Amino acid sequence: MSDSNGDRPPRPSPLDDPQRRRLLGEEARLEGVEEETWIDVIQKMDEVYSQLLRDEVALEEKNAQLEQSQQFIFSLLSAMSDVLVACDHRGAIEETNAALRELVGRGEAELRGTSVYALLADEAAAGRLRAIVEQRGASRAGEAVEIELLDAQGRAVPVDLNCTPRVDGNGRRVGTVFVGRPMAEIKRAYRELREAHEALKRTQQQLLHSEKLASLGRLVAGVAHELNNPISFVLGNVHALQRYGQRLGQYLEAVHAHEDEATLAALRRSLRIDHVLADLPSLIDGMLEGAQRTADIVQGLKRFSAVDREEHAEVELNAVIERAIHWVCKGTAQGFRVHWTPGAPCTVSGSAGQLMQVVMNLVQNAHDAAVRPQGAEEPALCIESEADAGRVRVRFRDNGPGIPEGLLSRVFDPFFTTKPVGKGTGLGLSISYGIVERHGGRLTAGNAPQGGALFTLELPLARQAGPVG
Repeated sequence: MSDSNGDRPPRPSPLDDPQRRRLLGEEARLEGVEEETWIDVIQKMDEVYSQLLRDEVALEEKNAQLEQSQQFIFSLLSAMSDVLVACDHRGAIEETNAALRELVGRGEAELRGTSVYALLADEAAAGRLRAIVEQRGASRAGEAVEIELLDAQGRAVPVDLNCTPRVDGNGRRVGTVFVGRPMAEIKRAYRELREAHEALKRTQQQLLHSEKLASLGRLVAGVAHELNNPISFVLGNVHALQRYGQRLGQYLEAVHAHEDEATLAALRRSLRIDHVLADLPSLIDGMLEGAQRTADIVQGLKRFSAVDREEHAEVELNAVIERAIHWVCKGTAQGFRVHWTPGAPCTVSGSAGQLMQVVMNLVQNAHDAAVRPQGAEEPALCIESEADAGRVRVRFRDNGPGIPEGLLSRVFDPFFTTKPVGKGTGLGLSISYGIVERHGGRLTAGNAPQGGALFTLELPLARQAGPVG
């Protein structure tokens, strides 16, 4: 069958045959019929013949289009990665695609007419599928069911099937179409993704812990310097108390030996017992003060090292800023000039340890950014605060080169740092940003008009503070 009428020579019309016309003329004369009548009949036959030719050409074109449609549908079925099974109302397989045949390891001829239930791994799955195939009045939207098919090796493969009823031209249900995707690869990929996510979470926790230890290291350097004063004071008083104890012991030995009054009076003057007794209260008070000072410092250190367990409380922000400046400047940023004049008492709601970490990070970053070559202007930081409309804003402006415009949008990104390798993790500002957000505030970065980087910490005052995570 040709594809078009132009592929073959035209067939001759009955009127183009002279011999046929002569015979017809003779027959007409024999029977007494006019020749014109026969010519009309032959013309009608020619018209019918021409129409038959046109119908034949149209039929050939329709056949070619049908073949192209079949090839298109076949290519779609072959290209599908999802498995496809079409069965009749009894569950007999009428059509499958290459993905299904490859999964079960059977050919098209072998599967055609086979019960769809024979592909299933167990009777429970067959029961669920049979209920879908045999039900009447199913929704055109279909329904989803997860079953297990037997693959070519006889192993059960989970498949997520979408079951849709198939109807004829009269709307009568004649079968069911199953389209599904084997879930083994997806489940394995999901399991690997979950394992990778857990590993990433562990790595993130380790990095956060490393950054916390780095902040704690800067804190300890300042704390060690600060602890030196009260400990030295207590140590000096202890040595004095030890000498006083020796004198008092010597005097008490004389008393217990029942020495005479004159000897005891002379010994009392030589050992300066009266001075010892007068000095003891101040020595004890000094040691108590030094011990209490040490205990306060250690308690503050414990609060900072356990910021994640810190409970919601009211915090005097000025005290936090002053303590953070003190510890950073006493530790890793010695010689760093910080201009800070505390304003009116300012109470916010949140975690003192977490806010201490934020301020220490900002002060330390300002020091690192403002460090100049030897002989240049000394690095310095100016801290200003103001409170209005239920919020407090603290500005940290250093005298460094500022932040390049192209990097302003990345300042708070995790792991982003301009410091040399080994000098920073790139997590300090990112962690600080998250802490401030959990306190209902904002942390922004920019450049001051007079030069240098400008970080602004904004927090709600205690009476309007949001929940702290």
